Amino acid sequence: MPAPNKKTVVSKKAPVRKKAPAKKKKGKGWPIQLKVAVAGLMLILLSPFYYAYVLRTFTSTWRWIRDIGEEPHYRTYKSFNIRIPDKYAIHGIDVSYAQGKIDWQKVKNMEEDSVHISFAFIKATEGVLLVDSYFQRNWREAPKVGLICGAYHYFKPSKSGKWQAKFFLQTVKIEKGDFPPVVDIEELNGTNPNKMRQELKEFLNYIQSRTGVKPIIYSGISFYQDYLQGYFEGYPLWIAHYHQAQLNLSPETKWLFWQHSDRATINGINHVVDFDAFRGDSLAFRKLLIQ
Repeated sequence: MPAPNKKTVVSKKAPVRKKAPAKKKKGKGWPIQLKVAVAGLMLILLSPFYYAYVLRTFTSTWRWIRDIGEEPHYRTYKSFNIRIPDKYAIHGIDVSYAQGKIDWQKVKNMEEDSVHISFAFIKATEGVLLVDSYFQRNWREAPKVGLICGAYHYFKPSKSGKWQAKFFLQTVKIEKGDFPPVVDIEELNGTNPNKMRQELKEFLNYIQSRTGVKPIIYSGISFYQDYLQGYFEGYPLWIAHYHQAQLNLSPETKWLFWQHSDRATINGINHVVDFDAFRGDSLAFRKLLIQ
């Protein structure tokens, strides 16, 4: 007998399960904020500006540490009530109406440990109209006691430089043995730097053409570095930079006078006074004077 029909049973294979990707073990990775901070720090450390900043900071700190003591190069003179850099041998003051009536003989006689007043700069004029109220008296009396004197003009860049020079020379009679005329420039006076320099050049040219000598330029260290440096090379410089052990200008800057304090106490003067040092010896000092 034929075998009865049987349904062919097809065996189905069970689906193969794919293995899930193995999970990475969680490590102790850096937070993103820390990574950003580290990256930023690396950028700073690799920057040349960072090293320049570190050098400036180190230098300033070293100078501060050096200057807080009574080192020989910068010591306190009790009678003058200021600290004076003692590598300079020739000292002076500059005055205006603000100092009132001055007893110049007492100024000349004052001395402490070989430091004494040898010269005086005296304010004469300002702008095109103002004459210092004590100029004529100071200009007459200070030379009588043996002080070398120079007259200065406070410059207003908003006014004509040539007219200011004329006004100054009409007021001041400059003689043999005096310092060259001085122009005090320390503000823009509402003008732009180019206009200021143009008017200042007019002033300097006119004074030189009438006196035969180059005027001295006075300015504060910041104003000089921002607006004058590189434009008036060859002119004698008188720079104000207060309460420092040294004048922080590049060695190439040819300055002659340093106004290093605005707080000096001087016999014969009833107000604090600017105190100045001359950069050079007595021979260089005499060569500077009008012949």
